[in-house]
Amino acid sequence: MKSRIVKIGNSQGIRIPKLLIEQSGLAEEVEIELSGNALVIRSARPPRFGWEDSFRAMAADGDDALLDPGPSGTSRWDDEEWEW
Repeated sequence: MKSRIVKIGNSQGIRIPKLLIEQSGLAEEVEIELSGNALVIRSARPPRFGWEDSFRAMAADGDDALLDPGPSGTSRWDDEEWEW
């Protein structure tokens, strides 16, 4: 299917036929990526997409330990009396 590049203000755009929008399941917000000499258009992912799987994999690999050793110079009060 062919389409034309059209001028939209100072930018340019491509009109995507309704049938292609429906078949691809594109949402209102999209991501555009350059792959070789082709543009790839896909529905935008929500923020932090894939983080949950990454955290799960880190825990399975034992790679989820805190890097910060915690506060130094705690007092007896910190150790014995402080409660969350």
